[in-house]
Amino acid sequence: MMCGLEIHVQLETESKLFCTCHTNYQEAAPNTNVCYVCLNQPGAKPYPPNQVALDGAIMIALMLGCKISPDVTYFMRKHYDYPDLSSGYQRTSIPIGYEGDLNGVRIREVHLEEDPAQYKPDLGIVDFNRSGIPLIEIVTEPDMTSPEEARKFLRELIRVLEYSGSARGEGTMRADVNISMEGGKRAEIKNVNSIKGAYKALQFEMVRQKNLIKRGIEIKQETRAFMESQMITVPMRLKEEAEDYRYIPDPDLPPMIAEEGRVEAIREEMPEPAHIKTERFVEEYGIKKDHAQVMTSELELADAFEEVAREVDPEFAALWMRDELKRVLYYNKLNYRESEITTAQLVELLRMLQDKKITTKAGQRIIEQLPHNPKMPGLIAEEMGLVGVVEDDTVLAAVKQAVDENPEAVSDYFEGKSKALNFLVGQVMRLTRGKADPSKTNQMVVEELKTRE
Repeated sequence: MMCGLEIHVQLETESKLFCTCHTNYQEAAPNTNVCYVCLNQPGAKPYPPNQVALDGAIMIALMLGCKISPDVTYFMRKHYDYPDLSSGYQRTSIPIGYEGDLNGVRIREVHLEEDPAQYKPDLGIVDFNRSGIPLIEIVTEPDMTSPEEARKFLRELIRVLEYSGSARGEGTMRADVNISMEGGKRAEIKNVNSIKGAYKALQFEMVRQKNLIKRGIEIKQETRAFMESQMITVPMRLKEEAEDYRYIPDPDLPPMIAEEGRVEAIREEMPEPAHIKTERFVEEYGIKKDHAQVMTSELELADAFEEVAREVDPEFAALWMRDELKRVLYYNKLNYRESEITTAQLVELLRMLQDKKITTKAGQRIIEQLPHNPKMPGLIAEEMGLVGVVEDDTVLAAVKQAVDENPEAVSDYFEGKSKALNFLVGQVMRLTRGKADPSKTNQMVVEELKTRE
């Protein structure tokens, strides 16, 4: 299998690419964020391209390791007939960036173009609020060889886009997925609006093409639509070539040059890309790669980890932030920024754990209280009675009591039922009010049970 992607994502701007209409198309009533330009009325001329969109496209291209074209850049008219294009053509730039790379997948080129309107064929209506919103188009080489590789690439790309602060993320993503089997003709799959959708479309199309090859049927070069409700692809039309779109330079828009000074200024301002930050975390902090990938899953979390790692052992911090902090965020359906958890809270909690002022179990209960809570972990621990770690003698007494009071669990343990051991450890933690070390408690329970065999 060979797979290449063409990914379109809206850029984060206040106004459209060629006019001053607002880009909050989802909040506005249909066909209200429009003007003569984005409706392409006769005689209406586009404004010069939105500078924020141009800078955002350059930043994303740089974050993807692309070279920025020093030559004159201009917009082309890409002609096709569809109800969402009132002009009969879409404006798209020649490549702004080219020859990039993201984790081994080559980026062929990065374009800037205008979003078409929203056509709703089931209702027979078109909403032009979206028409003219700036899009970035990222075109890869066919370097992916499985649906899993394509999914992994898209997840990494979305992280880069989110880090840039210049794009609106997966919610506005639309991808065209190109796939061929054994060097045969390729199919282009349209209407893919999510990472999950791209994965499912590739899975289906891979099986479909394999079955055709087995039966000796030639695969057509065609455009297919992804039907998300059924997770299948269906034929749309024979695949167009570039000449079918009758590209011509747009005479209404001036040519542009990405000046070297402006490109370097953007390079200095842009955040470190997630995939590069991941590698740096592994090298600089000595943490595992899977830990580093979780730490860099969002920019604010990565920044928080670096602050915490200056005060606490990085490996210990990464382990707790990967397992416990992410568990709490996931349960509360929050990202790190939305949780309002501060680095000072995390540092104090981790120091309390390292200094044996609280147990692991107590730490887990405390971190669950931190979202939207300005109180420091030390105060929370005092209020919940979690301060202190009990001595071994006290734990041993609790172990003996738990074993004595639960003969059925002891019998289940000797019959090979592993859940019985977890139950007995839980009873010891209850008796010690969570102040015993869980791993040591587990060992002490096993040793006590051996004396009862």
